[in-house]
Amino acid sequence: MISFSEKRDLKIEQIIPLYKANGWSSAKKPQLLHQALLNSHYLVSAWDNDKLVGIGNAISDGFLVVYYSHLLVHPDYQRQGIGKKLINMLHKKYQGFHMRVLVADRKAIAFYEKCGFVKATDTQSMWIYHGSLD
Repeated sequence: MISFSEKRDLKIEQIIPLYKANGWSSAKKPQLLHQALLNSHYLVSAWDNDKLVGIGNAISDGFLVVYYSHLLVHPDYQRQGIGKKLINMLHKKYQGFHMRVLVADRKAIAFYEKCGFVKATDTQSMWIYHGSLD
């Protein structure tokens, strides 16, 4: 049975396998990734016993704007409602905010649309990115 948590007691050794399984380049910077997650405005996680199987975090000004920067579910656990539950936890925390923003990879666009997100009009995501695009 999957359990969900808002605690920040994540260890690097629990985080890195999840990010590697999803092909996220931030797994190559384990200490920075760990600190980034622990210092998020809000952090939610999904667990199969002591195995981290999903994570979501938010960066926010605390009043008007929130950016959901990470939402990952281990590939072996996808399509079980875990991502939806994590997004719902984020939405509950930031309900009523003027703007909730995320950047969706092509493969995830349909999922986020099911969660209520719409493509922003007349905008383009822009970044300075130091990861790989494979």
